[in-house]
This record gives sequence, structure tokens and C-alpha cells, in this order.
Amino acid sequence: MTPTPATTTPTTTPDESSAGRVWFITGASRGLGRAFTRAALAAGDRVAAASRTLTTPEPLEPEATEHGDRLLALPLDVTDRAAVHDAVEQAVRHFGRLDVVVNNAGFLAYGAVEEFGEAEARAQLETNFFGPLWVCQAVLPHLRAQRSGHIVQISSIGGLGGFPFTGLYSASKFALEGMSEALAAEAAGFGVKLTIVEPGGYWTDLYTTGLAATEPLDAYAPLRAEMERTMAEGSVDSMPHLAAEALMKLVDSEDPPLRLLLGSVVYDLALDLSRRRMDTWAAWEETSRAAEHAVPMPEGYGS
Repeated sequence: MTPTPATTTPTTTPDESSAGRVWFITGASRGLGRAFTRAALAAGDRVAAASRTLTTPEPLEPEATEHGDRLLALPLDVTDRAAVHDAVEQAVRHFGRLDVVVNNAGFLAYGAVEEFGEAEARAQLETNFFGPLWVCQAVLPHLRAQRSGHIVQISSIGGLGGFPFTGLYSASKFALEGMSEALAAEAAGFGVKLTIVEPGGYWTDLYTTGLAATEPLDAYAPLRAEMERTMAEGSVDSMPHLAAEALMKLVDSEDPPLRLLLGSVVYDLALDLSRRRMDTWAAWEETSRAAEHAVPMPEGYGS
């Protein structure tokens, strides 16, 4: 059952022009989420910063001290649908509105597809796909009512293609992107914008705090060693503030794109993957077209 948005009086004025935009950011206490929070506050905006680690504002010091009432720290596990709705309602009561919603919370499950158990697989999808879904469902009544807002879905280079040992992560991001494309079309008529952001590599704790398959199979040991050697030799990532700078340009745009690539590596990879897919489709065009020959509904169809 979907919680009903509260109709309480905001504790602060909702005058966006005088007080700046209001952000709701998940995964805000570290990595890209922390960089996004800092950039929004530095721009004079207000931020509802949500994270599982925010039982106290301490993880966001010194921001919590420096920005006072412009920063609202919210403890939140995005996999808890009821808690997500409660957090969104708390943010709206505090600030009076929402203008930018950033679904950033997520983690990386590392291992071969065959190696993961049910609980591990579900945990990846619960955070990376269902979490953003619950946030979108919670914020949309407010954005529709005010006929404005911008939802930013933080996807990944893994949302562009599947790679060895990140199959479940890519599955979660592919699901996020498919849902988000549909949502963008559904929400557009209400003045709500949506952008899927696909970052490349940044120096965050994504690789150090993720979930590794607990029972790796010996069959994948050679490929695993090759992949780990490649990462050790060629991992040159960027600082998170560069992603934050790009995000600020995005939300300042009057006509933001449906997708935004962040980084030269992911940009080049996106073009390469697109070209290879188009080449494959062209090579198999005859077979593809031969598989379709439209006819009227056959008599008795579906009975």
C-alpha cells in the first residue's frame, strides 16, 4: 500500500528564489553522494542528505556545522519502502518542497554470475534498483503537484554493458535505466525532468565496500586473476568533485538530456558499444526481418 503524502505545514519557507533549490540525495554521506551534497550547499541550495550511516549528522561534518538548517541529515535504508516515504515526507515538511532528487545510493557486487546465491543477488537489486524505484514513487506526488522538479538517476558505466564479474551490478543498472526511460516519458507531462547519469571511474569506496561472492569457483580463477591484474595496472580514476561540477551544470540546464556520460573512458566506451551493436544488427538484418510477417489475428487466438 502506497503511503499518502502528508499535508503538513513546512518548517521553512518554500520560496525557491530566496532560499535556493531543495535537493534530496541518497547515499549522501560518502563518495559521489558526499561530493554532490557539498556542491549543492556551496551553491546556496538546501539539501536533505539521506544515508544508512546518518544516525547522527557526524558523517557530514563539517558541512552540518557550516550550513545549519540548509542541511537536513536523514538516516535511511533505501531498501525499506516505508522508510523512504517517511524520509521524503520529513524532507518536504522541513523545506517545503523538492526540486532535485538524486538517486545515488548503491553498491557493487563483484563475482561471476554463477557464483552468487539468492540472498546476494536480491541484495544487489534491492539497493540499486528497488531503492531508486521507491524514492521515485515517494517524490513524484510532490513533483507532480508543483509541476516541476528534476530526478537524477546515478547509473554507471555498468549500465552501458555487462563486464566480467560485475554482471549483477550491470543487471541492477540496466533495470534502473529501463525503468527510468519509461518514467521520464510518464513524468514529462507534469513538468518533471529526468536524467540518467552514467559515470566512469571515480576515487570512491565503491570497490572497497561492495559485496564479493562468498564462494568463488575455481573454474573462474584464471579470468579473475586476469581482471584483477588489469584493474591493478590500469586503474586511473578521477576525483568526485569533477562529477559534482558536471551535476551542477546538468541541473542548471533548461533542457537537460535523458542521458549524461561522465568521463572520457565511459564516453568512448558508449560509442564503441553502440557501434558494435549496430554492426551486429546489420550483419543479422536478414534473419531479423524474416522473423516478422504481420497477419490479422488468427481465429481462436488466445482461447
